[in-house]
Amino acid sequence: MSKNLHVSHPWHGIDPGPKAPEEMDVFIEMTPIDTMKYEVDKESGYIRVDRPQKYSNHSPSLYGFIPRTYCAEESAKRCMDRLGRTGIVGDMDPLDICVLSSNPINHGNIILTAIPIGGLRMIDKNEADDKIIAILKDDPVFAPIRDLKDLPQTLVNKLRHYFLTYKAIPVINENPPVEIPEVYDRAEALIVIGAAMRDYDNHFK
Repeated sequence: MSKNLHVSHPWHGIDPGPKAPEEMDVFIEMTPIDTMKYEVDKESGYIRVDRPQKYSNHSPSLYGFIPRTYCAEESAKRCMDRLGRTGIVGDMDPLDICVLSSNPINHGNIILTAIPIGGLRMIDKNEADDKIIAILKDDPVFAPIRDLKDLPQTLVNKLRHYFLTYKAIPVINENPPVEIPEVYDRAEALIVIGAAMRDYDNHFK
């Protein structure tokens, strides 16, 4: 009988792997077909229904987080340094990741190996809430891509549009809750992931 009688907590119990952040295991909560917003319950590790997707937009990619990361002081500092701004704090969640796959994956609550290629510098009500963009390892279509500049711009635009509008009321909004002031490359993505890993160590180790 296996000695491991308990399922590991997706956030704390999964090891991103020895090659992180260049290549790492990530946890997927949602797929592009989901009409509900799911996220891991921080206490139990089970998938919780967060809310129905409010409007017609669906995530254009697999969506989840990088285990053993946390967006706190180091993550906020990187955001402020890049943008020349002050007053930004971390959102106190694991670092989010969007994973591109050419083959459909129809359910979440899974682990996969992803390779970061860039990211979106997202700020949600003065909280740093970066979205790392990655490809599924060994994907037959996306495998040759190693940097965001090699990705079709229409796909980057879809990701930006989703995150800019998924919380917005579909009328003219003079004060949108979300902004994306920077879209960055693989090199910056690795720095952002490193900052979130240090934040995790500082708060949980």
